Order: sequence, then C-alpha cells, then structure tokens
Amino acid sequence: MMSIMKLSLNNLSERADIPARTIRFYIQKGLLPGPEGEKRGAFYTEAHLATLLRIKSWQDAGLSLEAIADLLAAKREPPMAPSRVGAIEVRSHLILADGLELVVAPERAKLTQAELRELFLLVQDAYRKLRES
Repeated sequence: MMSIMKLSLNNLSERADIPARTIRFYIQKGLLPGPEGEKRGAFYTEAHLATLLRIKSWQDAGLSLEAIADLLAAKREPPMAPSRVGAIEVRSHLILADGLELVVAPERAKLTQAELRELFLLVQDAYRKLRES
C-alpha cells in the first residue's frame, strides 16, 4: 500500500522553495486547496507539492497568476513542452523490487492521483504474478 505524504506548512515551503506566506496567499486566491485535516492536525500532501511546483514553473515561464488560475481551473490546457534542463517536475516512483522501479510524470501522462494509484497497483500485481510463475 502507498502511504500519503503528510507535510507541515514549513516542510511544504522548504520542499517547494516557496515562502509559507506565499503558499497562504495561493490558498486565499484559490490557486491551491487548503490543507487536509483540521487545526493542529492539518497537513499538506504530494498533490499540494505538485500544484506548487506547477505554479512555480508557470510563473518562471512568465505566466500571470490569473493565467495560472485559468490553467488550474482547467479552462484551457497548457501546452506540454518537452522537458528542459533545469525544469522542475514531479515524478512518482513505485519501487517494485531492489533495482526495479516505475517512474511516472503524472502531469505529462495526464493521470489523476487515483489513476496513478490504480496503475501502480496493477503493475505491482503483474510483477508479483511474473515472479510467482
């Protein structure tokens, strides 16, 4: 089973290299959903980190916050340029066995978190069946 990454605001800020104050601003503007849970138990997930990294890369590409809001609201789909040196992208890794892993760029693969989990479970099952035969 895959575990959910739980990050505090400070951890999320450090991982995304974005100030906590800016993250709160993005939440206020509707660019980023609020944390999961409530009060002291509130936390941020891998999805929050992925969204922050998308926002950061789009800002680095010169997009305004309004244009980014449109993209996040799926009013239009961003062009998918080839990966470039120095680009920041999120990858999901499934470790199947020592030396064997599946690496997926969910945004490029156009997979939701649920679809990604399903893919990982299917690949795990196929690998286990292969090893058993």
